[in-house]
Amino acid sequence: MDNEADGFYRELPKVELHAHLNGSVSFQSIEKLLKRKPHLNIEHSMTAIGKGQQRTLDECFQVFKVIHQLVDTEEDIMMVATDVIKEFAADGVKYLELRSTPREENNTGLTKKRYVETVIEAIRQCKNEGVDIDVRFLVAIDRRNGTEVAMETVKLAEDFMLSSDGLVVGLDLSGDPTVGHGKDLLPALQRAKNCGLKLSLHLSEVASQLEESDLLLNLPPDRIGHGTFLHPEVGGSQSLVDKVMKNNIPLELCLTSNVKGQTVLNYSSHHFKYWYQLGHPSVICTDDKGVFCTDLSQEYQLAASTFGLSREAVWTLSQQAIDCIFAPETVKQQLRQKWIDLQPQVFKS
Repeated sequence: MDNEADGFYRELPKVELHAHLNGSVSFQSIEKLLKRKPHLNIEHSMTAIGKGQQRTLDECFQVFKVIHQLVDTEEDIMMVATDVIKEFAADGVKYLELRSTPREENNTGLTKKRYVETVIEAIRQCKNEGVDIDVRFLVAIDRRNGTEVAMETVKLAEDFMLSSDGLVVGLDLSGDPTVGHGKDLLPALQRAKNCGLKLSLHLSEVASQLEESDLLLNLPPDRIGHGTFLHPEVGGSQSLVDKVMKNNIPLELCLTSNVKGQTVLNYSSHHFKYWYQLGHPSVICTDDKGVFCTDLSQEYQLAASTFGLSREAVWTLSQQAIDCIFAPETVKQQLRQKWIDLQPQVFKS
C-alpha cells in the first residue's frame, strides 16, 4: 500500500463500481499464491506498481498476465475473491461491483462457467459469514478476444443473470483499448442490453478514439469506465460530452490508476475535475487496488486533497454513487438508509 488514508475516509461508507477482480488481489493474497506456485518464479515486483512508479498502459497489461498465471484454478479464484471482498469491506466499502473476464485454463480444467460460478460462491460465502458488504458481479468481455467470444460471453452473462438471484447484474467491456474496434462488438453489446444486462464500458481510455466512443455512446451504456479523453480539452469533442450529459451516463473515475498508467499526467490534471465541476455523476473507484497499491479510502482522500473538497462534499460524492449502482431500487434505498444511519459517527471526529 502506498499510503494510509485518514480515519474520516476509512470510516466513510463507500461504493466501489470499477474493480477488476485479478487487479484487486492484495500483496497478502499474492504472497499466498506465490507459496502455492513456487515453480513459476514470480516475484512481487512483477505483480504491483508501487509508490512513485509508473508504467505504460501496455506494461500494466503485462502485469495482469503474470497475475493470471497465479490465479488459474477454482481454488485460487475462491481464495482471491473472498480475500478481495473482505478487504473492500475492511476499507468501509458497503456496496461492491466486481468485474472479471471468465477464463478457461486447459491445464487445470477450469471452464468459463466454473470461473463465474466460483466468484458467485465466494460472494455467497462472504454473505453467509456476515461480512458487511453487498457484492454484485459484472461479467467482462475482453475486447482482445474478438466478436465470437464476445457473443459467447454475453450468453454466459445472460444465463447467470437469470440464475444467480440478482448477483450478476451487468456486463463490462475492457481489455487493451488499442486492440480491435468497438464497432465489431456492437451486436454483442446490443444483445446484452436487450436482455436486461446493464453495461459498463471502458471508453476513451486512450486518445484518438472519437469514432469508437461516438458509436458506443449511441447504445447508450449505463456507465462509462475512465472516459479519460472524452472532453475537448484533451482531444475529445463537445458532441461526445453532450451525449454523455444528455443520457446522464455516470463516469467511473480511477485517479491513481490513470496517473500510474500514464494516461493522465498528474493528479491535478485528472478529468475528475472537469466532470465534477459540471455537476455530472462521477464515482471515485480504484480500478485495480492490488496492482496500483491503493484502496478506495485513499482515492477519496486524493480527490479531496487534490481538488479541495470539504468533508461534506466528499460525503455527498460517496452518497451520490448509490444512484449509479446496477442493483435494483430496493438495494439503493437500503444503502441510502445505511448512509443516514452512519453519518453521525463518521462526522463525530
